Amino acid sequence: MKPKPMNLHPRPGDEEPASSRESKFSEKISIFSQDFLKCSLFLAGTAQAEAHFTQKFYSTLASSSTLLEDFLDYHGAKNNKNWYLFRELTAAMRHIGLASNFQKHISNRLRYYDLPDSTDFESEGDTSLRFLKNCLQKMAPVVLSEAQRLDIRFPEDRFQAADFPSIQTTDLLEYDIDDENKAQQKQHIVKIASEFLGLVKSFDQIKFYERYSFQEILAIVPDKVNEVEVRRYEMLVHSLQSSFDTYVIHGGFRFGNRKLKQLRGFFSVVFRLLQMVGRLLHFYERHLHEAGYKNTYKRVQDQLAAMVNPEQLLNCTINYGLFHVCHFLALGIEHARMILNENIERSLIRVGVPQKLGFHARPSLLVAKIVQHYGGQVELVVGEDRFDASSVLDIQWAGGKIQKENLKEVVFEGDARTLKDIEILSAVNYGEDLMGKGIPLPKELKYLR
Repeated sequence: MKPKPMNLHPRPGDEEPASSRESKFSEKISIFSQDFLKCSLFLAGTAQAEAHFTQKFYSTLASSSTLLEDFLDYHGAKNNKNWYLFRELTAAMRHIGLASNFQKHISNRLRYYDLPDSTDFESEGDTSLRFLKNCLQKMAPVVLSEAQRLDIRFPEDRFQAADFPSIQTTDLLEYDIDDENKAQQKQHIVKIASEFLGLVKSFDQIKFYERYSFQEILAIVPDKVNEVEVRRYEMLVHSLQSSFDTYVIHGGFRFGNRKLKQLRGFFSVVFRLLQMVGRLLHFYERHLHEAGYKNTYKRVQDQLAAMVNPEQLLNCTINYGLFHVCHFLALGIEHARMILNENIERSLIRVGVPQKLGFHARPSLLVAKIVQHYGGQVELVVGEDRFDASSVLDIQWAGGKIQKENLKEVVFEGDARTLKDIEILSAVNYGEDLMGKGIPLPKELKYLR
């Protein structure tokens, strides 16, 4: 007798009964929410001191809420009135927990970054972390109340303060690997420092140096400053940091070339701040920003806003997080240039002067753009005088002397990478015909277009 074939494609009438599906969901939700509820119980506890909220706690909260949010989304909690608030609370705890974890990481590592002008930054970071922790503590009782209403089984055990020790100890392992003077280190340092300067330049569109009022913040978030833009810069900085760790210094912050360690400090603090800012912008844009929703969505949004004040959240995000991203990027410019100029290969070229019109606006601008692109020092030498080739104005001043002395050739000295491209530019008369009109540039100079 042949065995009865399995029904791999059930007919509409053969689906699993709804009661059975709900039973399985209710069994699993208690499993997937255990650590999240234990974190919420810990947050709601009255005996928890500031010191108990360590990086290990925030990491546990972030991972457990991520797991639970995935479980809820898989089962359609976003579209269920009964479960929507619990799902949104889980997401809120996740993103604020992650932001807190990034800020706690900065606090733990700040003394190793060896950054200038960091006293106010440290104080403001502590204030921001307290705000985020208070938001979590306001949400925790609501999470527990919702869990009780939804008949989610509470965990039998509880987290204790001892479960979340500080990451720091009084002991440090012996420093016995020397990562100095690695082969081909200089070329990587030059490349990374140049890319850092390029990143800072591209950041100009959202750079600012004065704090914003709340109304000014609302005018730029999310239209100009948003999660997508911040995440893009976050990945660029992370790539720089990864290249640095791979090709320049494998070791930590304690010993070695201090200038290089400080450069990595700029990478690190900006990267962690961007991670924090990205998470908080995601939470604001997705869960607090008025997007025209009605009914259930709007009611839950209002409930979240009562626990996480939008004005304070944006102040923490923009006037602390993004402000100090701009601050440390600006401070890093001179440091990166100093390191770059200490490591570049230097050379000298002798090239012709732009025919007919000399160094007027267009040729001067193109030369300056090439120098700025690489970031290394280059000078235009005219007799005994030297001019900064990254400055259009300086090149035009030099042009006046060149014309007065009727010179046909000039010398450029400095970064060999830059000189190579200036030589290419000079070969096409600095991008002009003899009438002073622009002509197509060689493909090697496509970044000037």
